[in-house]
Amino acid sequence: MKIALAFSGGLDTSVCLKILQEEYNAEVVTVAGVVGQDPEKLEKIRKKAENLGSVKYYGVDLTKEFVEDYIFPSIKANGNYEGYPLSSALARYPIAAKVVEIAQKEDCSAIAHGCTGKGNDQFRFDTTISLKDPDMEIIAPVREKNLDRNWEIQYAKENDIPVPVDVNEPYSIDENIWGRSIEGGELEDPKNEPPEEIYKLTQSPSEAPDEPRTLEIEFENGVPVKLNGNEKDGASLIENLNKSVGEYGVGRIDIVEDRSLGLKSRENYEAPAALALTEAHKALEQLVLTRDEIKFKTMVDGLWSELAYRGLWFDPLREDLDAFIEKTQERVTGQVKIKLEPGSIRVVSRASPHSLHEPELVSFEDYGFDQRESVGAIKFQALQGKSYWKKKKDR
Repeated sequence: MKIALAFSGGLDTSVCLKILQEEYNAEVVTVAGVVGQDPEKLEKIRKKAENLGSVKYYGVDLTKEFVEDYIFPSIKANGNYEGYPLSSALARYPIAAKVVEIAQKEDCSAIAHGCTGKGNDQFRFDTTISLKDPDMEIIAPVREKNLDRNWEIQYAKENDIPVPVDVNEPYSIDENIWGRSIEGGELEDPKNEPPEEIYKLTQSPSEAPDEPRTLEIEFENGVPVKLNGNEKDGASLIENLNKSVGEYGVGRIDIVEDRSLGLKSRENYEAPAALALTEAHKALEQLVLTRDEIKFKTMVDGLWSELAYRGLWFDPLREDLDAFIEKTQERVTGQVKIKLEPGSIRVVSRASPHSLHEPELVSFEDYGFDQRESVGAIKFQALQGKSYWKKKKDR
């Protein structure tokens, strides 16, 4: 039996590799992908996979695909679930899709992953695999054997599996170019204030520069293309914003989140670039879209974000929603300035050739608008309400 394993080199997937070899008598093809982390990480993962007996290893840098095919659509949809900018959620899809592609290429009969039975990633991996290859068997040893961390550490020691140096750290951390999630340890209790040590992308607002800083982001059809007038590819622009925005202590998110299973979980995130780009994008949409477009798109964005969070990226409905979103983005072109101050970010300027804002019409001066004409609109807006209150008084 040949099995493709989504392999990160961490404790869970290292234990899974050994279990697949021993209990399934399987030849294991390992697949690792980076989505904005240091590409050199792939070489370290390769060495570990081969030392643990992987018959073949694939290491793929998916950063460009992740940015253009997942992050850019998320910006257009103002992707956010309950305050969470979908960083880890989005990153699972290019990895899962690549594992399916390689499993098919290697003629594997099953795909395995190291997701637990409590988290959200099992939805993202299982659903992606099922939609990409409905006949592919899915194996999830950690979930199926109901494993916990202590059991895995002991199993690793007994089977000469190198235990990662950070395995006894209190926090579980996942990071990619779009954000960083931190959970576990004392963070599990919502009463506890997050310690400063958990943060990496953002420094404390108390240590931020005293002088405010203004950044200009230029969008073209909903996609950020320039930073401070300099054209940049997506990855470079996001990396620059992570540094600039994070320096001001902006991008920290602390929420109690509703997981796909219904469990409430205290989650901490760092997403400086995601926060800045989403706020700037929404500000530009306010300038160029009509009131009803914005109202309807707000509902679409919410549903889009929920699908992405719950593991349904490749569901037909997400593609249907994208069709509407893409149409609205034809006019989302222009420049937005954001101002950074210690611990805060705000939009201070926006401009677009497609702006629906007409300064003369909303000014206090008499120009192109007869104020007396608004009386009729007000009367008809109140018409049904007046009838209701009249009849109520007559009862």
